[in-house]
This record gives sequence, structure tokens and C-alpha cells, in this order.
Amino acid sequence: MPMPHRRLRALLATALLAFAAATQAQPFRLIGYVTDGPAPPRLPAAQLDVVNFAFARVAPDGSVYLPDKVDPAHVHALVAHRADNAALKIVLSIGGWGAGNFSEAAATDEARARFIDSGVALLHRFDLDGLDIDWEYPTLGDADISHSPDDRRNFTLMLEALRARLDREGKGQRHYLLTIAAAEGRFAEGLELPRIARSLDWINLMTYDFHGSLTPTTGHQSGLARSALAPADERTTEGAVRYFLDAGVPADKINVGVPFYGRRFGDVEPLDAGLYRRFGSEGGFIDWGEIVRSRLGAPGWERHWDAQAQVPWLWNPTTRQLITYDDPQSLAIKAGYVKRNKLGGIMYWEHRLDDGQLLDVLHKALHAH
Repeated sequence: MPMPHRRLRALLATALLAFAAATQAQPFRLIGYVTDGPAPPRLPAAQLDVVNFAFARVAPDGSVYLPDKVDPAHVHALVAHRADNAALKIVLSIGGWGAGNFSEAAATDEARARFIDSGVALLHRFDLDGLDIDWEYPTLGDADISHSPDDRRNFTLMLEALRARLDREGKGQRHYLLTIAAAEGRFAEGLELPRIARSLDWINLMTYDFHGSLTPTTGHQSGLARSALAPADERTTEGAVRYFLDAGVPADKINVGVPFYGRRFGDVEPLDAGLYRRFGSEGGFIDWGEIVRSRLGAPGWERHWDAQAQVPWLWNPTTRQLITYDDPQSLAIKAGYVKRNKLGGIMYWEHRLDDGQLLDVLHKALHAH
């Protein structure tokens, strides 16, 4: 006997609601890098999904170790934050800019085994939830580290072996995370995408430092899109994400990186409020907390907004100084971009540079319905 249309429509509506609930967007992750300091950082654990402790290093023989300046008690203190958020994951990040010996550690089965054994030993020593590999960058010697064309294949082999080992360590009861930090373009030429993505839980994109001491002009260090004043080959967050998507990396394995600091330029040509102009000196980094305390609203400093790039900059026409940075407005927009494109989430560098505002806006924006 045919089912009545009214009942059929009701069943279809129920099924569609169930399907929608089952296929709704995955929770967007929020990941913070934390460096060691004189004391453990104050960590609002409920706002975070993952903390990456930076950094362990790689010895010449390929083994992973904590530098002497790192206080092991501070790592234990980070892990203790699980008492405030049982779902919080604490991951050990290995490497960082200028950290070498990766090329040697990945070069042979024997060296890879030393790397993996020592990394896993640290994992268990501190009851961590995974490892993050921050090799900047395979096949490149930009940071004056050893490198080889063979890094590309060897890094893949290292990650595959490490993934297999972590799965064995978990014994089907616990999933240990394996992630990397990466950048697009020539910085990613030493990565076998998407093959390595199969071994990784996600990739943290370093979508910042687009402008600094090595670029010919000032510019946005972390623009979302290309500024109207920027050249056609300008690096942007959107461009980096497209690069990894086009290479076959699943969208939900891509985390957009944001800076909790600004970059400073001096002796800047005064046209266009200093934006995309030549500069005579590079003033290094300035953390967000210092920007709030001594620049925003201070005499002589003007805040400008780039409607195309969707980020602010500060300009002092008297001293001809420029600061490129992210603020609550631009971070909320980036969180919206992540959600619209169903990416994995947002990663930030670095926790101690915030005054609480930036993390708060990211947490609210990523979890808003």
C-alpha cells in the first residue's frame, strides 16, 4: 500500500534535518604556539583546542632534545591545563626558524629512527598529545641551515614513518597528533603535497611575515587579500590557502596562521601613508600588547585600514615610521574567511605577545553561529 504523501513529506523532512545535523561544518580548531619564558604562561585553556610548545631542537645525530634553557617544569605546567579543559591537546613543536639538522635527521633510515625514537620519548616523558614539525624549509637554506634536494622525498619518508610509529604508540586507544608548519610557493617546493597530507592531521600555514627586512618595500605582513597598492605577485593569506588547496591538501587540514605582533619600518617614503613604499631601516618586531600600550591613539600615530587587504596599518608621518599588524577587526574577518571556506581553523604566533584581546576575538568568531 502506498505511503500517504503527508507522512512521506514528514519522513523526508526528518531525514533532511538529520542529514543537515550530521553534515554540519566541523568544529574549527584554535591553535596557539607558546614559547618558554621565566614563568609558565597564563593560559585560558577553555578558549584553546591545541597548544604547541616551542621549541625542541634536532641534534647533529638526528635526535630530538629540549634545549637547556627550556624549563621542563613549564612543559608539565602546560599539560596541567587539561584540568581546566579535558579536550585540550598539548603538542611539542620541533624546529623553528634557523633550527638545523633536519636534513641529516631525515636522510637515512637510521637517522630517521633516532629522530622518531627521541621524539616519542619526549612525548611520553611529558604525556603530550602529539608532535609538530617546523622545518623551515626542506631543500632550502634560507636560514643558513643544511639542505639537500633529497630533503623533499626524505621528509615524506620521515613523516610516514613517524605517523606509523605514533599509531603503534596509541595502540588503538589514543590518537597522537602529527602536524607541520609550512608556507606557500617556493617555501613549499620541498614538500610532497598531497602525499604528506595523508600522514598529517593538519598543516599550520605561516601566513605572516609577508613583508619585512628582506622585502624591497613596506607592506602588509599578513594581508588576507591583495592590496590595491601591491604588486601582482604579492603574497597573501588567500593566495597561500589556494596554493595548498590546488596542491590537493584537504581544506579541513589547512589552518590559517595569524601574528600576535607587528613589524616595524623606518625612514619610509611618505606617499600613501607609507604603504608599499621603500624604507631605510627595519625596526624588527613589536608585540600586540606594546602596540596597544604605546602606539594606538598615541600622538603622531594614525591608524589606517586597507579595504582590499582587510588589515590595518599604523603610520607616523612625522617620524616616517610604519607598523603592519593584525587587530581584532582583521582577525574577526579572517575567522569568517576560515569558516566560509570550511578550512580547519586558525593558528597564532605567539601566546605571550597578546593582552587577551586577540585570543578572545578569535575564540568568539570561530565559535559564533
